[in-house]
Amino acid sequence: MSAVLAVARRGLLGGSSGCHAALVQSLHTGLRRLQGAAENLASEAAEAAETQNRDFSFLPPVPGKGSTLRWAGKKFEEIPIVHIKATFNNTHIHIVTHQNVPLTLLTCGTEGFKNAKKGTAIAAQTAGISAAAKACAKGVSHVRVVVKGMGPGRLAAIKGLTMGGLEVISITDNTPIPHNGCRPRKVRRL
Repeated sequence: MSAVLAVARRGLLGGSSGCHAALVQSLHTGLRRLQGAAENLASEAAEAAETQNRDFSFLPPVPGKGSTLRWAGKKFEEIPIVHIKATFNNTHIHIVTHQNVPLTLLTCGTEGFKNAKKGTAIAAQTAGISAAAKACAKGVSHVRVVVKGMGPGRLAAIKGLTMGGLEVISITDNTPIPHNGCRPRKVRRL
């Protein structure tokens, strides 16, 4: 924009002197307006980023440090917790309050799945839906999820919770990882 203004000032665009002066004046005032609008936009963006940084974070709050965010009027520490234990043979879903008082406990076996079908993703999703329905009946709307294990029902149980009407606030993986602890079993030979 400033290059166009410089060219207009030097008179390289041609035309009569009156037209030339009007062109220079209009370019100059247009440039001032554009700079003012850019400064206003930059200041508004800085203010919005500052307020957003104070109120919002993708990470859950540090324990002991208060958070300004609220979910249905509750702090992050007061939201009920869903413990999902996904083994290769079954999936357990246990919903507790923030004070560790149990609300519901469901497994794929209690949903009617037998034997090898208990270890499937469909069974975990069904258990998640029914656990969410029971929790919603007790007044729970937002939950934190803690997942433990490497079974096929890990993500399916979380999907079932959301399909059942619960809003998942955070997902934490609490799978135990051995740092060369116990000696493993001997390898199966078929």
